[in-house]
Amino acid sequence: MPNSISFKSLKDSLAEPEFVMTDFAKFDRPGQLHIAFQAIHEFVKVTGGLPRPHNKEDADKLLAIAKEINSKASGSCKQESIDDKLLTQLSYGARGDLCPMQAVFGGITAQEVMKACSGKFNPIQQWLYFDALECLPEDGSESPESDYQPTDSRYDSQVAVFGQAFQKKLVAMKYFVVGAGAIGCELLKNFAMMGLGCSPEGLVAVTDMDSIEKSNLNRQFLFRPHDVQKMKSDTAANAVKVMNPNINIKPHQDRVGPETENIYNDDFFEALDGVANALDNVDARMYMDRRCVYYCKPLLESGTLGTKGNVQVVLPHVTESYSSSQDPPEKSIPICTLKNFPNAIEHTLQWARDEFEGLFRNPAENANQYLTDPKYIERTLRLPGMQPIENFQGVKKSLVDEKPSNFDDCIAFARHHFEAQYSNQIKQLLFNFPPDQVTSSGAPFWSGPKRCPHPLTFDSSNKEHVDYVVAVANLKAEMYGLKGSRDRDAVVATLAKVHVPEFKPRSGVKIETTEAEAAAASQGSADEEQLSDIKAHLPSAESFKKFRMIPLDFEKDDDSNFHMDFIVAASNMRAENYKIEKADRHKSKLIAGKIIPAIATTTAVVTGLVCLELLKIVMGNKKMETFKNGFINLALPFFGFSEPISAPKAKYYDKEFTLWDRFEIQGFTNGKEMTLKEFMDYFQNDQKLEITMLSQGVSMIYSFFMPPTKVKERLAMRVSEAVQKVSRKKIKPHVKALVLELCCNDTDGEDVEVPYVKYNLNG
Repeated sequence: MPNSISFKSLKDSLAEPEFVMTDFAKFDRPGQLHIAFQAIHEFVKVTGGLPRPHNKEDADKLLAIAKEINSKASGSCKQESIDDKLLTQLSYGARGDLCPMQAVFGGITAQEVMKACSGKFNPIQQWLYFDALECLPEDGSESPESDYQPTDSRYDSQVAVFGQAFQKKLVAMKYFVVGAGAIGCELLKNFAMMGLGCSPEGLVAVTDMDSIEKSNLNRQFLFRPHDVQKMKSDTAANAVKVMNPNINIKPHQDRVGPETENIYNDDFFEALDGVANALDNVDARMYMDRRCVYYCKPLLESGTLGTKGNVQVVLPHVTESYSSSQDPPEKSIPICTLKNFPNAIEHTLQWARDEFEGLFRNPAENANQYLTDPKYIERTLRLPGMQPIENFQGVKKSLVDEKPSNFDDCIAFARHHFEAQYSNQIKQLLFNFPPDQVTSSGAPFWSGPKRCPHPLTFDSSNKEHVDYVVAVANLKAEMYGLKGSRDRDAVVATLAKVHVPEFKPRSGVKIETTEAEAAAASQGSADEEQLSDIKAHLPSAESFKKFRMIPLDFEKDDDSNFHMDFIVAASNMRAENYKIEKADRHKSKLIAGKIIPAIATTTAVVTGLVCLELLKIVMGNKKMETFKNGFINLALPFFGFSEPISAPKAKYYDKEFTLWDRFEIQGFTNGKEMTLKEFMDYFQNDQKLEITMLSQGVSMIYSFFMPPTKVKERLAMRVSEAVQKVSRKKIKPHVKALVLELCCNDTDGEDVEVPYVKYNLNG
């Protein structure tokens, strides 16, 4: 319902102010600043200018004016006493102008303009004050007044607040920005304006593997229409270089992950002063979080969700990490809705995503496990319910029944799969539940959220149908290492030769209509006879020699890989089955990738808050109470700030440790590496810890229950040799250290939790 809001006049609101709180830890701050800013205006009127940077005389004048204004004030405006320190700090920095503050207030103000234009969301009532005095030195130390004076530099307004020495430190910083989308562009712009990394000694590295799309232009302001299809990181780097030619920026186009640790290696991370994440997915955030913890680097984490935004600062040896706490899991779509009764495009897109995993990733992974793991059958038989049969059937399909020998076979597979999913399955559903079906209570079965579907008839002149076949065939070919084709005419010609058998619905086919029925069906027990029959028809792993399938990991941002082509076509044809409005490629990508587009106003505020935390880090501040995790919602409006949560502590004997701690072992002495026995003896003798299990990644290097002969063999090996033997992987040349996990007993034989081991390979 529309709501009418009335505002006081400026005169009345000056005398009886209403405040929007921005930090509940500074409950009396808005009232103090309300008087202070009136004093600033009066100071300018009297003296003709703002107080000079860090000038004691001007600060005293401002303080006197503030006290006089307060003495004449009444009601809610009047303060019990004026905070001398606050007024002095305001005076000292009055001629300053900080880019992060501009971003915060610019974003808030722009959102208020949008509210006034649209009548949407709640406006600010009526005064909003915000300060970040924690950016100043914690110990209250000051440089001489001369250190804050202008020198005809582009950074003079920042120097007026922090001084020349701080600015020299800032331009020499080395930071890694991960992502060059909405948040990444704003961060890079802020860094250029602040001068971060803007010297030969400094560095701003930025990576983003995506190219610019037209839809990015409304919120990623470093990009222009002529930049569409160019790489984001390159374009963003060029744009900020124009803003500040001194910025030493290096663009990359690499995804952050285990596969690029040869690029973002020890040398790269050890040279950094910190990392700023600008990512749109949790997995990449958690990966970068682990890297920052490992290298003990500060991490500035942020995100937006429409008008909502958050900022988290992660400090080595002080705070918890990003991964220490997680949001509750998203509400999932019921299985029966996805399988048989979708009623929204979100349902068909999720169904298409599940199809992608079920067609192009899971079968290849299972087949590869069957071919490489001698105990695969034994382990699979221990799985609950129908999983053993489903897994074995999948392996047999992948390696025998549906294994293509050429691209024509892939086209035939795609055509048959179309028929199965968009025609046969729907015909069977309508056979079980005809359009005029009624429930036991007499109500129509196909009513409410249940939409009555209709089967599709394949048409080679229908672009969407051919899109689907081309995508499926090429993805199928990629799984088997076969050469695909984008020649649609050739695909259509091959389709004409594919025989599709007529489908007749069968009686006795059970279709689950409720979540309970779907859950019960998945928990049914496997038929032993059927299980034995499938096992008997599985091909021997040895007969495939070195053949391996290629599992495909879904990647929404590569327009050449057919992934989104499949998702869009599969989802939209499913939508057509159920008369659901279709989604174009852009909308499908947003929903399938679980992306909510960024709003420029929220992005500006969030990146401004990130940069304020960065200033505190560069200043060298260390106290927990100095730093702020932020939560905002510009629609309400709401602003909440809290101290970061300290890193949880664990203990063995009398030694406390956190996630930031580790045992650091030098693996080599005089060019000779220690053996596994020497490694174990070190912990037994020096740390009074008996190692019961030792692992590296997923490889068990040592365990107390190993056969004695194997234990004897392992203990005699060099540590790196044992790791390579068990993992069956060579240690890559860029790896300078191994991460080893320990299970230990103390001197009383009790299990104790201990830090991991960083085993340095410096021989």
